Amino acid sequence: MVMVNIYEAKTDFSKLVARAEAGERITIARNGRPVAELGPAGGITIKREPGVLAGKVWMADDFDDFTEQDERDWYGE
Repeated sequence: MVMVNIYEAKTDFSKLVARAEAGERITIARNGRPVAELGPAGGITIKREPGVLAGKVWMADDFDDFTEQDERDWYGE
């Protein structure tokens, strides 16, 4: 988390807006106490990289199987 004081925010506002456009959230503080946030409009956008976890995640072959015992465990008898 990046925290800047109000004076710095006023002085470097255009730079802070550019950082917010890039997806960063900036907390603006008064006397060291957070009072506002500056961030990207419409929520945080994160650049996704498909396949980044390839080979790092393992899932059992029976992961999707739902047995009668599972049904009893979930819903009772």
